Amino acid sequence: MKIATWNINSVRLRINNVVRFLEVEQPDVLCLQETKAQDHDFPITALHAAGYTHTIFSGEKSYNGVALISRVPLKNVQKNEFAGKQDKRHISAELPGGAVLHNFYVPAGGDIPDRNQNEKFGHKLDFVDGMRGWFGKHASKKAPMILVGDLNIAPLEHDVWSHKQLLDVVSHTPIEVEKLTSLQEHLGWVDASRHFVPHSEKLYSWWSYRNQDWKKSDRGRRLDHIWVTEPLQKGLSKSTILKEMRDWEQPSDHVPVVLEIAV
Repeated sequence: MKIATWNINSVRLRINNVVRFLEVEQPDVLCLQETKAQDHDFPITALHAAGYTHTIFSGEKSYNGVALISRVPLKNVQKNEFAGKQDKRHISAELPGGAVLHNFYVPAGGDIPDRNQNEKFGHKLDFVDGMRGWFGKHASKKAPMILVGDLNIAPLEHDVWSHKQLLDVVSHTPIEVEKLTSLQEHLGWVDASRHFVPHSEKLYSWWSYRNQDWKKSDRGRRLDHIWVTEPLQKGLSKSTILKEMRDWEQPSDHVPVVLEIAV
């Protein structure tokens, strides 16, 4: 199977880019985050026309929102809430073959990395703790699972353009990295991108709109992830971050991460 994750930053605004991506890459499932669309406004007609007739979504007006855009049947759909908020940041389903796919949009966390001064940062930390608690209660490391999404944390030194300069910047602070690492290690999740690319190499999936020439400055961060549990590790065959899509017309500030895997 080919599975992709992409923070689309408004699915209605960028539906043409979504359809173009589906036509070019032909993923079996595309996991979107930050769809910013209520369910009755989701552009389902265009996706069905592209052959993705098993699409499910969970959205709200102007913020958040997640979706699984699939051309293969999905079963046992769940939409869970974390950290005491009723925002639309998770959706999961069982894939053909039995593996469960979880799609997350972790809160960005605002600008100040201090929960006492910034409620959004506290929400982010609580959300990641909530993810760890949920998987600890409802899942096993022996179960075939795939976790994807905009996790809004770049955990490794070379997941950011400057480790030293970003240590006190939200998305790369030690407390965020600690909590994400705890989540990853708890069930022995395998980082699919880093399975193929050494930790010593720079690897990004997001470039800010604030940079006039994102490609020249290349001040990126790897915020978008695909993890698999150990039973699926042997099926990993290829992982790609489609950097060139940052140059598409009216792009998202994120680009897709694509995984090819036997499930």
